[in-house]
Amino acid sequence: MIANLQDIVGAVLARAQRQGSVTPEDVQQELTSAGVPEEMWEEALTLCRRALRKRQERYQGASPARRESARERQRQAVRRAVRRIIRRHRAAQQVERRGQDRVDFVQPVSVLTEDGRQWKLLTRDLSTTGIRLLGTRRLLGQKVRVVIGQGEDACSLVVRVLWTCAVGDDLFENGGMFLDDEEN
Repeated sequence: MIANLQDIVGAVLARAQRQGSVTPEDVQQELTSAGVPEEMWEEALTLCRRALRKRQERYQGASPARRESARERQRQAVRRAVRRIIRRHRAAQQVERRGQDRVDFVQPVSVLTEDGRQWKLLTRDLSTTGIRLLGTRRLLGQKVRVVIGQGEDACSLVVRVLWTCAVGDDLFENGGMFLDDEEN
């Protein structure tokens, strides 16, 4: 039936181009002549929605140039919106207050808790003294082992989580500092 609907869509679009527009009744006629129940006219029109524009009770064919220009206007609007978001983000960035510069470092990591549980989290940033982790767990006050990488390239670091902040539904940032091996 889907192949029939695609054929019907082609017939409806050809009819709209010939006549300048089509009505729901025209679509129902195309469905009936193809042996498809005319109740499917709305589904057929849905498949035509990129090529037809509704004006009053008729559906007019949009020229390819007009469709392309509408798509380009939409792309430009999206680009403008994203540029605004980026500009606001850059303007709002705070000057680094810490003694050690942080680096954006987004990597999946394994976090092992003292009670033996293991979680997969995501790092957010990294400095020589600490790390920020993003995940579905609050780790405030815990001492955890963070494993970055896999195999022989893996690095295992002990972290004391100093702060936790909710950043979404069941999503938390956890900030911690690295502990020396003697503090384990």
